[in-house]
Amino acid sequence: MPSGRVGLPVMYHRWSDITFIHWRYPPAVVQAFLPDGLTVDTYEGSAYVGLTPFLMRDVRAPGVPPLPWLSRFPETNVRTYARDARGRRGLWFLSLDAGRLPAVLGARATYRLPYYWSDMSVTGEGARRRYRCVRRWPGPSGVRCDADVDLGAPLTEAERDGLADFLVERYRLFTVIAGRLATAQVEHPRWPLHHARLTGLEQGLLDAAGLPAPDHHPPDHHPPDHHPPDHHPLVHASPGVPVRIGMPRPVPIA
Repeated sequence: MPSGRVGLPVMYHRWSDITFIHWRYPPAVVQAFLPDGLTVDTYEGSAYVGLTPFLMRDVRAPGVPPLPWLSRFPETNVRTYARDARGRRGLWFLSLDAGRLPAVLGARATYRLPYYWSDMSVTGEGARRRYRCVRRWPGPSGVRCDADVDLGAPLTEAERDGLADFLVERYRLFTVIAGRLATAQVEHPRWPLHHARLTGLEQGLLDAAGLPAPDHHPPDHHPPDHHPPDHHPLVHASPGVPVRIGMPRPVPIA
């Protein structure tokens, strides 16, 4: 699933210290959250919802150097996976929490993404990561997401199954602008993935998005086929990738 080329990026990012936490959901549950023109993307008959806390770094527009305060901040996304009428795969965001108000306002105004301003932090030492998030605006305020993760060894190519690539290798986002479905291309290298273990998770972001709440207690192990049981999370981590973001464009009407 190669990355699409973004010839004229409107933003440069680096998504660092990211953890991918995924739960399996019935496709009909997820389809109810998608706008007209998108169909839930499934893997072996299951839909997936992801919780992805990470550190946004080196955020800048073309020709502008990163600014020390504005260009680095935590972010946590609740996302799922969809296809448009042409079969193009991409991300649909149910919420995006970020630690910088100007970034929240800018993304809401341009890409019409459901960003929230939150008090957030990403800390860690060695193989441990701690993610903290408390939503501030828009309401309801106080929605939390606290995650503790232990990183393991890199995934070998043999361990990198089809489900892992289905979940993380996404090079397009979908949104709705002026009442019409739109899409933007996202370019980055293939994610370098690590095994990861969720040692703690207390979150209300999925519930705030309207999703049925999954079980937050991580299992001791996953079945041999690497598919998570219903309501138990599948966890991967990555040191990050550099990213180029394209201009949003209307999706042609089928």
